[in-house]
Amino acid sequence: MFRLTQYMQELVTPTPVRARRASGAVKPVVIWNLTRRCNLRCRHCYTVSADVDFPGELSQPQAMAVLDDLAAFRIPALILSGGEPLSRRDFFTLAERARALDFRHLSLSTNGTKLTGENADRVAALGFDYVGISLDGIGAQNDWFRGKDGAFDEALAGVRACKARGIKVGLRFTITDGNAHMLGDMLDLCNSEGVDKFYLSHLVYAGRGDKNRGDDTQHMRTRRAMDLLIERAWNAVSGGAPLEIVTGNNDADAVYFLQWGRQHVDAERAAHVEAHLQAWGGNSSGLGVANIAPTGAVHPDTYWSDYTIGNVKQTPFSQLWTGDDAMLATLRQRPRPLKGRCGACAFQHVCGGNTRIRALQITGDPWAEDPACYLSNAEIGLAETDRLTVTPFRGKSHDPAHRFF
Repeated sequence: MFRLTQYMQELVTPTPVRARRASGAVKPVVIWNLTRRCNLRCRHCYTVSADVDFPGELSQPQAMAVLDDLAAFRIPALILSGGEPLSRRDFFTLAERARALDFRHLSLSTNGTKLTGENADRVAALGFDYVGISLDGIGAQNDWFRGKDGAFDEALAGVRACKARGIKVGLRFTITDGNAHMLGDMLDLCNSEGVDKFYLSHLVYAGRGDKNRGDDTQHMRTRRAMDLLIERAWNAVSGGAPLEIVTGNNDADAVYFLQWGRQHVDAERAAHVEAHLQAWGGNSSGLGVANIAPTGAVHPDTYWSDYTIGNVKQTPFSQLWTGDDAMLATLRQRPRPLKGRCGACAFQHVCGGNTRIRALQITGDPWAEDPACYLSNAEIGLAETDRLTVTPFRGKSHDPAHRFF
């Protein structure tokens, strides 16, 4: 996650740089998909969820044991997600246990359609630190994208129910070619509804997102979207507006912002921001972020479902995460063994190699260049005539990732 507003603030009011990442010592933010069941059917859903019961999901006792282990491991944050997490019958039992264990940060990621009435009251009573609600456009655009008529109105009702109960709430917007034109409207919606955070997510090629990767935003549209977000973040920081803006799943955003700072503020302050970004380190897969799937499988991130480190049904998460898994060890390397444009990029220390699953899905190699990097060769320190593109992989793109060692 790239915290655009935070780094914009660094341009205005610099603070001391603190190194955040020491090798092997970082505890991850855990995104736990409690269930695949969901009442929507989104075009980009990485879990390929549907409104049915899926076999093999963790039982309540197994899930309780996971919570105990995560608390003892002292992870910095736990995000309860899905599918639609409120579709799990024992969701509130698990959430109450999570709150009792006093995680430093407890969040809920939901489509918002079930967040009214008693559900909203119970979420408020639990004291979630943050509730993220997904919307992918205004009105019919969102409903088409999310596969259900009326989904926009239901999710907006969930937003309003959260705000009425004093819950910090954010909107998550996955940008594609089909909805990029609504980005300004989404930001305006945040302001009119008093939303605390706006999260722009770039499309990741996993699940239905891989099936529909032809919908991915063209690079020029991505740049225009970033220009708008940067403009809004600058205005917010300069004018004291409350909306926090973050982006996810394309760490090139940090490099694009850094270059904006050099051009529009000054080189000295941009260098200070670059030091902060280097301490952050870019892509967090396998290091600062982890995923537990509904069946208990542990992955380097939420999108990398084809690579499993182990399963919490057999081995506690804390042991899996601190074990000797080869993929985790390589993801934690700095620099990573990147190839193509990513391998030659002058900003690996900022970006960390971007999103590896896109490279894997396109080429069959998790260390190839990320096709969603929208920066020009010149912007990443290469001559425009350099041609470093990896030859696309023509075979099956879902082979186990460990075959690359």
